[in-house]
Amino acid sequence: MVDTVQNPPPVLRVQNLKKHYVLGSSFLGGKTQTVYALDGVTFSVAERETLSIVGESGCGKSTLGKVVMGLTPATEGQVHVNGRRIDNLSVRQLRPLRREMQMVFQDPFSSLNPRMRVEDIIAEPLVNFGLAKTKAEVKERVAALLDQVRLPRAAMKRYPHEFSGGQRQRIAIARALAPGARLIVCDEAVSALDVSVKAQIINLLQEVQEELGLTLLFISHDLAIVEHLTHRVAVMYLGKIVEIADRRTLFQAPRHPYTQALLSAAPIPDPSRRSQRIMLQGDIPSPMNPPSGCRFHTRCPYAFDRCRHEEPMLSPRTNNNHMAACHLDELPAGPVAAASTLEPA
Repeated sequence: MVDTVQNPPPVLRVQNLKKHYVLGSSFLGGKTQTVYALDGVTFSVAERETLSIVGESGCGKSTLGKVVMGLTPATEGQVHVNGRRIDNLSVRQLRPLRREMQMVFQDPFSSLNPRMRVEDIIAEPLVNFGLAKTKAEVKERVAALLDQVRLPRAAMKRYPHEFSGGQRQRIAIARALAPGARLIVCDEAVSALDVSVKAQIINLLQEVQEELGLTLLFISHDLAIVEHLTHRVAVMYLGKIVEIADRRTLFQAPRHPYTQALLSAAPIPDPSRRSQRIMLQGDIPSPMNPPSGCRFHTRCPYAFDRCRHEEPMLSPRTNNNHMAACHLDELPAGPVAAASTLEPA
C-alpha cells in the first residue's frame, strides 16, 4: 500500500463570495438599487504564500478584504480561515479568531488611535487576548515587536503624530503581528507612501513573512509593487476575478484582454523591454448595472457576439494554476490568432 501525501489545507479559502449593497429608494419614490460589489469570487491562499488582488478602483478589492476579515458581512458564499468557516459567525464568536487574522489599512494615521502611545497601541491585542500577564512581560513583547519592524524602542513613549507615514505603517504592522496572526490582509498598505518608503515597507513585509511563516492577502493597484512582492496574482473587474496565475506567468503571458491592458499601462523598470500601450475605450460600467455576458465586453477590443450574451467561467488555461474567464481561449485559432481576426467591439 502506497502512502499518499496530503497537502495542508489553505490558510484562507473563499468560495463564491458575494457582497451586494441594497440602496434605499429616494424621497421621490425611486426604486431600490443593488450594488454588486462582489459577485462570485473564489480563491485560496496557502501557508507562507502572498496572493495579490489587483484591478482598477471600484472593482471590489477593498470590499473583498473587509468581507474576508469579517468587518462587513457577506451576502452569499463562504470564507474559511485555517480550515474553519468564519462568515457565519457572530461578532462574539469571531472575536477569539481575530488572533489568527489581522489587517493593515491604507492610511496608518487614521488606523492608529492618536490619543494612545505606541506602547499601548501595540500592547492592546496582547492584553485583549491575554498573551502577556504582567506589565513587564507586555513591555518586553512590545519592545521585541518594535525591533522586528525596525523601530527604536524609544518609540514606545511617543504618539502617532510624531512619526512619518512609513514609521506609522511599521507601527501598524507591529500591532498586526502582536497576537501571532498567521493571515494578514494588506489593503493598499503602501499606496499612501513615498516611493522609497514603499520599498522599505515591502521589504519589511517580505522579511517578517519569511521569519514568521505568514500568509498575505495583498490588495493593491500598483503592479510594480505586486510584481516584486507576490507569489500569485488575481485580477478583478467589476466584482469578479477575471484571471489568476503565478506572478511569472501572469506578467509574461497574460491571457485575459483586461489583464493585458493593465500590464501595458504599468511602468517598465527595464528600458530595454518594449511594451505597446493598450488603450481601453469607454468607462467602467456601473456596479449597479453590470453588463450581461462578459462584464468586460463593453470595453474589450476583441469582443464578439458570444461575449455579449454568455458569461465566461474562470477555467484553466496553460495549466491548472493559470485560470482566466475569457471566450477567446475557446476559439479554434487560439487567443492570439483569433483576436487578430476579430473586429473591435
